[in-house]
Amino acid sequence: MSVQDLKGKLRQELIGYGINVIYLTLVFGAFTMYRRLLLAAHDISYATYGVALIEALILGKVIMIGDVLRLGRGLETKPLIYATLYKTTVFCVLVAIFKIVEHGIKGLWKGEGFVKGAAEMVTNGFQELLANTLVVFVALLPFFAFRELGRVLGRKTIWDLFFRGGVSTVPPPVSST
Repeated sequence: MSVQDLKGKLRQELIGYGINVIYLTLVFGAFTMYRRLLLAAHDISYATYGVALIEALILGKVIMIGDVLRLGRGLETKPLIYATLYKTTVFCVLVAIFKIVEHGIKGLWKGEGFVKGAAEMVTNGFQELLANTLVVFVALLPFFAFRELGRVLGRKTIWDLFFRGGVSTVPPPVSST
């Protein structure tokens, strides 16, 4: 593999990572803003916008690792909904785990210990964790649906359909029957 090929591959990986991070930052940021506004109605301050970006940076990389490991590879010949739901579910579980780890780190920060912070989230914040996971599931569903469409139709085709117009220039899907 030439240096030029490596540069092109690195560029593609960084663009993919950037798209993942931007989408996830918007999702987590919107959820943080919603939580802040909801809590403000009860005179509770909440301002952890940086956490949304950190979660997006970490999960963006986790998604890329999932691509390298080819999560859901056995589902590639099935209807796209299977791979979409599988990947969405797997990454929702990862988001839930990151939430628990986040609270463990907060426990360390407060001097209570990692285990106590994480356990407090699981016991006292279980409904919040469940609600967060549900919202993330709904938000990640179109993300993975578009990724699966891009895998089948080609990323360039999806990009052209959304940002360049010319729908009529896209060849019709080939029927498998």
